[in-house]
Amino acid sequence: MGELDVKAAATLVAAAADVALVVGDNGIIRDMACQSPELRSALEGHGPLLGQTFADTVTTESRPKVEALLREAGDKATPRRQVNHPSTRGMDVPILYSAIRLASGPLVAVGRDLRPVAELQQRLVEAQQSMERDYTRLRHAETRYRLLFQMSPEPVLIVDTSSQRVVEANPAAAQTFGDLGRRIIGRPFLEAFEPDTVPAIQALLAGVRSAGRSDSTRARLVDSGRTVFVSASLFRQENASLFLVRLSLPERDGAGAGTESRAKLLRFFEHAPDGIVVTDRDGRLLAANPAFLDLAQLASEEQARGESLERWLGRSGVDLNVLVANLRQIGSVRLFATTLRGELGAQAEVEISAAAVANGAEPFYGFTVRNVGRRLPTDARAGREMPRSVDQLTELVGRVSLKELVREATDVVERLCIEAALELTGNNRASAAEMLGLSRQSLYVKLRRYGLADAGDHGETEE
Repeated sequence: MGELDVKAAATLVAAAADVALVVGDNGIIRDMACQSPELRSALEGHGPLLGQTFADTVTTESRPKVEALLREAGDKATPRRQVNHPSTRGMDVPILYSAIRLASGPLVAVGRDLRPVAELQQRLVEAQQSMERDYTRLRHAETRYRLLFQMSPEPVLIVDTSSQRVVEANPAAAQTFGDLGRRIIGRPFLEAFEPDTVPAIQALLAGVRSAGRSDSTRARLVDSGRTVFVSASLFRQENASLFLVRLSLPERDGAGAGTESRAKLLRFFEHAPDGIVVTDRDGRLLAANPAFLDLAQLASEEQARGESLERWLGRSGVDLNVLVANLRQIGSVRLFATTLRGELGAQAEVEISAAAVANGAEPFYGFTVRNVGRRLPTDARAGREMPRSVDQLTELVGRVSLKELVREATDVVERLCIEAALELTGNNRASAAEMLGLSRQSLYVKLRRYGLADAGDHGETEE
């Protein structure tokens, strides 16, 4: 160390390494310095290092390395040796030592803590093992997919969305296409069908590409003239979009008959005179037929998809909450009276029936909306017969305002009281007026108002 004093030399050695040990000729540790108190605590887990033989502070397999390190120490740094110190925390503490003998006699072993490197290596090993497990899972999944794809009795094809060429076809599809099936890979998908059915298939693929789903369509094979039902779905693979196309053969397994029945049912929904709406459990539209679009004054289904049904119902924040609450508790709602507002300001009196449909973890709701405006007069008060009971009054809830309902209830009570008074007095108008605390003129006015006056009844009009 030249002219450096002991303190300066110790500071230099401690700053140059994570740990430094001063070892005497007999191999006993005379002094030590650590940059980190945590490292010192880990090294001295089984007791202080000072006063112990250097070889006794390491694990059994590291002792030959310590002996070689001490034996080869000279005035120049020895080759580095990695040794492990035992620790009470479970894992050994790896230290990379290099030793140099000072001119005054002692040997200084300077070491670098390899725990960060060991942790990094452990993480790399775990990451590699995780990648191997993922790769194995993917390989097994691909094997299962290949086996299912090849053994499926249903004709299935993979079609590229941009070129509409067949990328892959299972044996059932090759057998279905006959002679064309042997060379169908790489050829345009639409070549396999009769020209007059190609536009329907193109419309099917366009609907799948834009909306992600579409109904099946009927087509005929060009090679055999057989009728098949074509359905498709969209998926992505390695930054490319592909169609998964399935063919149903009604002659073979009757699957096409069920598909055709479902297609007829969907066509009925499309042409139904009542509005039909499908929503998620929060009331947001998933699909709507043209009749509902007409009621809501919308140009296309895309304008309604994703919007809340509450947007068009008469009482915002009330009607949809009542409907959804009943659907969740009971499962169905019948003839719920309300109004429906169009986008352009038109209003229609409607009755809504709904049902909840189980769909795994994501149920959906179906609503039918019927316009009952033709049943109701234009002037609800003038054209409607006054209700004669509480039951008739409750039927008006949702069709008229609360203020008008209260007025109707008052009229019902007043009429019932007048009828009771006339019945008690034997239809004596004067006695009935006295019993009710009314003047005769007021009673005559109310009799005419409620349609209870006889043709001969007449009195002065009440001011």
